[in-house]
Amino acid sequence: MRYFEMKKARIEIIPMIDVMFFLLVFFIMVTLRMIPATGIASQLPQSSTAQQLDHPKLVVTLFGNGRIKVENQVLTLAQLTDRLRAMPDHTHAQVTIAGARTASLQSLMKVMDACRTAGVTAVGLAARHGN
Repeated sequence: MRYFEMKKARIEIIPMIDVMFFLLVFFIMVTLRMIPATGIASQLPQSSTAQQLDHPKLVVTLFGNGRIKVENQVLTLAQLTDRLRAMPDHTHAQVTIAGARTASLQSLMKVMDACRTAGVTAVGLAARHGN
């Protein structure tokens, strides 16, 4: 009477492993997507010819009052130059200046001069693509 024989219950772990891998991949993708979204909110100027640049090694935020911020630290121009010089291979470093819409051209030139004094030649300007 095989019909009435009790079968031993088995717990299948293969579907559980599949679900765990799916959750792991999901959380990794969400985490990686959140990293570039962090930063300082500023009103960038618009440009109809703006192009996508490579990911910079350093982003310098220039505010309307002339204050500069790098990685959540307020710096002077001399401190910015020293920080750029301290970077390994600073002559090939890529710096992007994210200037506020209200920042003066003179403030922008001072930041660019500080970068050039440190030996950085690849300086980009951040802009929003617009009309």
